[in-house]
Amino acid sequence: MEVDWEIEVGGGTPGCGAPVIDALWPGFVDLRQNPARIGEIAETAAFPPLAGLLLVLNGPASPLWTSKCDLWEPEAAELAGPGSRESASSVLACYVDLLPLAGQVFAQWQQAEAFCREWVARLASDRLPECRVELIVRQAIAGQAEGFGVTAYLSATGQARSTAAESLAAALDAFAAAIPSAAAPGKAASKLQLKSTGE
Repeated sequence: MEVDWEIEVGGGTPGCGAPVIDALWPGFVDLRQNPARIGEIAETAAFPPLAGLLLVLNGPASPLWTSKCDLWEPEAAELAGPGSRESASSVLACYVDLLPLAGQVFAQWQQAEAFCREWVARLASDRLPECRVELIVRQAIAGQAEGFGVTAYLSATGQARSTAAESLAAALDAFAAAIPSAAAPGKAASKLQLKSTGE
């Protein structure tokens, strides 16, 4: 499995530079409070292993909550890289936006970075050569809390969609099994706090 992380933070304010995770968007489904609502997420009907991952990420043992996900079939060329990706005829990918349960966001990007580093280290030994995981630290907003979150991109290749789907399901299982045991978000600043200190 190829595993990596990076930071995409720019502009200093939402709307400038890199994409911002808007955690409590209008279509948000709170799976931590009500896991039975998993059926409301269309992507889980299209790919049931994604439902399993979301339930684990929002489960009582997880230090995280999820705000958004997607599933798509990119062109193999988009994910071309070392190994079998260049010869694959089918690719399946998904992403999940992740935030720490305590504090709703990581207060500092360094905390999100440390969390990503630990996750990457836990995944590095997995032997899934047709799979890739990339963790991206981004600015995040969750109600009044502003800070940082992580977008996890997972993809898998295969000679057919069915084999790519099997490989992605295995990657999702490995990803769920490697969740770090604790996320230390610190104390995030609220929008009101940020405005009051700027006056």
